[in-house]
Amino acid sequence: MRKLESFQKKHLRGIAHGIKPLVFIGQKGLTPEVLSSAENAIESHELIKVKFNDFKEKEEKEEIAARIEKETGAENVGMIGHTVIFYRQQEDPEKRRIALPERNKG
Repeated sequence: MRKLESFQKKHLRGIAHGIKPLVFIGQKGLTPEVLSSAENAIESHELIKVKFNDFKEKEEKEEIAARIEKETGAENVGMIGHTVIFYRQQEDPEKRRIALPERNKG
């Protein structure tokens, strides 16, 4: 999948505003179980929120977010406070839930 454009990320952040976090990262950090949970959530929902419960350092959160991005193939759409939003388009067109805007007409 090609990289998302900024207007597409903005669109996804708007959609994500109304959803609750599905994956929580606690004091053990990014365990294989958490990674598996993130993968399953992205596979079924396309757009997910990951909440950091025990990490307050921005650098640590960015590092973990980068690992989730790399391991799942999802794209980091934005980080707001202790929550990161990830998106990966469903490969099967029949199962897609989110329609991305194609071109910013303006």
